[in-house]
Amino acid sequence: MNMLILASASGVRARLLREAGIRFGVRPADFDEAAIKKDLRSRGVENEGMASALAEAKALNVSKASPQNLVLGCDQVLVCGDRLFDKPHDVAEARENLHFLRGRTHSLITACTLAEEGRPVWQYQERANLAMRSFSDAFLDSYLEDSAAALSSVGCYQMEGRGAQLFEQVEGDFFAILGLPLIPLLAVLRQRGIVAA
Repeated sequence: MNMLILASASGVRARLLREAGIRFGVRPADFDEAAIKKDLRSRGVENEGMASALAEAKALNVSKASPQNLVLGCDQVLVCGDRLFDKPHDVAEARENLHFLRGRTHSLITACTLAEEGRPVWQYQERANLAMRSFSDAFLDSYLEDSAAALSSVGCYQMEGRGAQLFEQVEGDFFAILGLPLIPLLAVLRQRGIVAA
């Protein structure tokens, strides 16, 4: 095995790995994620299963093209009630999503898969529960002025930035909320000799 490959274009995941002192390469998965989600939904896969299936699909997609490396695929889904959210396409959709989430608790499910030689060798999933406060429309207008932050994640927020102001209570691992359950990942990378024990 040569190195760890991150099968994602996520700047946040790359930053977390880099700041943890992990050497890695980046090669985003190359497939139609919307088509895979549609297929998974048609087969009755939901919530936790959706996050895990997408993380595995990303890891396997890159692992088949780079079998000598250990490949990390990750995905997150947001669930509120019986509704599953995707990243908003524009500010209007972000506003609609935040209106729905305001004053409610939602779950953010983060899944990771490590693949080697085209097969999964480790999988992990974590759920965080986040309670959004009943923020004002004026705050929402001000918040959405930074549309890049609102459009960058499934929940329209970046917890490491101004998005933290949307919440009144958060239960769960901070790294997983950002998109990468770093502590369990570091443990398996130590076991596999990718990082020093």
